[in-house]
Amino acid sequence: MSVKAKYQGVLSLGEQLGIKNGDVSEEGGVLKIKGEANTPYEKNLIWDKIKELGGENAADIKANISVADDSIFHRHTVASGESLSKIAKHYYGDAMKYKAIFEANSGVLKNPDVIHPDQVLVIPNL
Repeated sequence: MSVKAKYQGVLSLGEQLGIKNGDVSEEGGVLKIKGEANTPYEKNLIWDKIKELGGENAADIKANISVADDSIFHRHTVASGESLSKIAKHYYGDAMKYKAIFEANSGVLKNPDVIHPDQVLVIPNL
């Protein structure tokens, strides 16, 4: 199996996320990838996928992923049935951090218990 085939999941995720200025090359059995993620959250997704496929200290891949906007962690489009605590659990692993999301979106949200599908919320850096 080629290194590129091994990490095809990373390349596919990059396409799905719309990674900009992407470049992929293979030299001496090492896959070199670079690109620009929209947010730190998307960069983390890429790194998580690299670790999933190659292990914590993979020697057969080198990645240089920059971030276009690191002033926020991510932008989230609300889906039906979601709550701020569910969104906080997804991004931070802690449902109680919903307050940080509410505060970051105080111009859009008036009540932390009322969000609507298709609203785009800022997920702040903690």
